[in-house]
Amino acid sequence: MPSSDSPHGVDATVPDPAAAPQRNLPTSPASAVRSGSASSLEPSAAPEFPAPPEFPEPPTPSDPAAPPARSTAATPSGPGAPAAPQVPRSMAAPGRDGELRRTFPAFAPRPSDDAGFAETWWGNAWVTALEEGALDTKRLARGRGYAQEGHVDAITVTPGLVLAYVRGSRPRPYRVQVRLRTLDDADWDRFLDAVAERPDHIAALLDKEMPQALAECGVPLLPGPGDLDPRCSCPDRGHPCKHAAALCYQTARLLDADPFVLLLLRGRGERGLLDALSRRNAARAAQEQGPAPVAGVRAAEALAPGRRLPALPAPLPVPPHPEQPPVYPAAPGGPDPFALDQLATDAAARAHALLSAGRDPVAELTLWQDAVRLAAARPGSGLTAGTRALYASLSSAADRTPAELARAVAAWRQGGLEGLAVLEEPWDPPAGRFDRARPLLLAADLPAFRPWRNRLTHPRGHVQLRLGRDGLWYPYESEPGHDDWWPRGTPDLDPVGALTGLGVAPED
Repeated sequence: MPSSDSPHGVDATVPDPAAAPQRNLPTSPASAVRSGSASSLEPSAAPEFPAPPEFPEPPTPSDPAAPPARSTAATPSGPGAPAAPQVPRSMAAPGRDGELRRTFPAFAPRPSDDAGFAETWWGNAWVTALEEGALDTKRLARGRGYAQEGHVDAITVTPGLVLAYVRGSRPRPYRVQVRLRTLDDADWDRFLDAVAERPDHIAALLDKEMPQALAECGVPLLPGPGDLDPRCSCPDRGHPCKHAAALCYQTARLLDADPFVLLLLRGRGERGLLDALSRRNAARAAQEQGPAPVAGVRAAEALAPGRRLPALPAPLPVPPHPEQPPVYPAAPGGPDPFALDQLATDAAARAHALLSAGRDPVAELTLWQDAVRLAAARPGSGLTAGTRALYASLSSAADRTPAELARAVAAWRQGGLEGLAVLEEPWDPPAGRFDRARPLLLAADLPAFRPWRNRLTHPRGHVQLRLGRDGLWYPYESEPGHDDWWPRGTPDLDPVGALTGLGVAPED
């Protein structure tokens, strides 16, 4: 039968690579990284790639990234024998990921269309390098189809190497790698200088965008025709074969989502690059400002006998409002940037209140009250995954349920700390305002509300008013007969006014 994985459509006479004699393959940069070799992690090393063997064989057991190899022992026959040898399915090992190794899950199939495979200019530059360096457009078209149909499994990226398994027509997938030379130290210095010269370049990289000016700074970031060196374990000798072309097309989608993948391919990880940029910015700022003059007096002069100390300077004026915290970039395995921003904003507000009023508004709160306050400051009402995770964490820390926290957040948003007390603490108000509330409701043609402690409940059991210790009436609603009261509306000094907007008609 013809095979779609043969270069000419028929592979009946092509030797099976699994049956080829055992050969020692050259060690790849990826396996060197995984084995812990210090010399292989040097970004300035530009590896020389030997020619691939005539029939590349499956990965040997010494390669940590490879799945278990197929056994060469004779396969027993009979009813109890296994149906087929174990077939490697994935190269994904996210537990091994680090600064110089990243694993990405397989892309879902995408519909075939005439539009470009990549969406960004740097992703299209990668595709152009692939297509202009290819020797057979038919193999490219087949590889593009493989990529669109989801034949490429999880992709591992290390300095100078992209690695994945690609499924063809045979049961066993092919091991495919694409190599790209890393940059030396001089190239990285030029690149970092170009980025540090313009703050908008740093902001663009943090937003996962690659400014086109960086590709024109004299550093060969993007590959050109012939720079991509594909290798595949299939018997097809094309350059590239359709399996390697499929991996190259899917790599373009990785570059679309994160240009730091391209920088990792060239030899440097994201965290290392950001740290180097921070050091360059600090050094540049220090050179521009010069040494700062040292204020004050010498210790011997200050402690001289009989010296009168000058009066302390007047304190600086309090800022009108807290400043906006800095933007925290997302990092793999790092904290949630939104949570960091929320904590920094909350700390700035507390510090401003302490500076201006002399007291911390949060210091006297209990753990539960502070958890409700933090959850109430989060936009939304628990519908997003991030908000649900926050509610679960805060409620667990306070030994409550997320449902209790959601109800408490509604009370906090209704009246702050006093609103939470109205929700959770019934009390016996003195005669006066509470006693005058029922005649006021009757005068507004409303039915006689049933009193209990500081609460007045509608006869139908769907609306309730609660008197707070601050003298305000807090409206609540529930399903009739369920006693499941939730804060609704805005508190008011007038009990009739507090019912505005709750849909309570006079005939009720």
